[in-house]
Amino acid sequence: MKKKSTLDFNSVFGLLLAFAAVIGGQLLEGGNAGSLLQTAAFLIVVGGTIGAVLLQSPIKIFIRGVKMASWVFFPPIHSPQIVIKQIINWAYIVRKDGLLALENYVPTVKEPLMKKGLQLLADGNTADKLREAMEIDIIANENQQRQSARIWEAAGGYAPTIGILGAVLGLIQVMENLTDPSLLGSGIAVAFVATIYGVGFANLVCLPIANKLKSIISEQLVIQEILVDGLAAIANGENPRFIESRLQGYCV
Repeated sequence: MKKKSTLDFNSVFGLLLAFAAVIGGQLLEGGNAGSLLQTAAFLIVVGGTIGAVLLQSPIKIFIRGVKMASWVFFPPIHSPQIVIKQIINWAYIVRKDGLLALENYVPTVKEPLMKKGLQLLADGNTADKLREAMEIDIIANENQQRQSARIWEAAGGYAPTIGILGAVLGLIQVMENLTDPSLLGSGIAVAFVATIYGVGFANLVCLPIANKLKSIISEQLVIQEILVDGLAAIANGENPRFIESRLQGYCV
């Protein structure tokens, strides 16, 4: 079902363009790019955001969500045509030699859902039973993936507010050191840069990642629906050409 993942240059270009636009705008305004580098502000926003997300999410969901972020740059590539071709091949085998002939092909399948479906088909299960069993796995897997993707949505919601928190902390430092002008600049810098970090981290990183992951999950669901529909059609004894014609409708 999957081909080897390759680098998504669109995501790389988008991320670089976003940061280049922010830094370039700062330079065009006569500012210094170095003034955007504030360790205290970074610690407040990133550390606070991670802590808030950890508080609301089970650790397994959090870890899975972090790992899934790699899909943004190396998305799992799914090919509907490869799946359809495989299904039609099995349909012709069943038409010629019967369902039991598929037993020889089960060990060669690596993808878990496809292997399970093929085994159910070879065992002679009806289309309804096959569809019911496979859709349980599909729904469970989808729920896990969407929960993991939501940690990035959550981070996108928390980051701007925590950026404001950092700004308030910076202003408190300013107010505490009004008698010492040498300390006023750093406090004001933390205040404004923390807000930039919060809004930027949310809108340039977290929310785009969340939306990209949801898009990939939706693409996976289409592939899984093709698989279930195709195997169910074989179980019903439908003509391979008709099965192919129907499954191609998913690729429009």
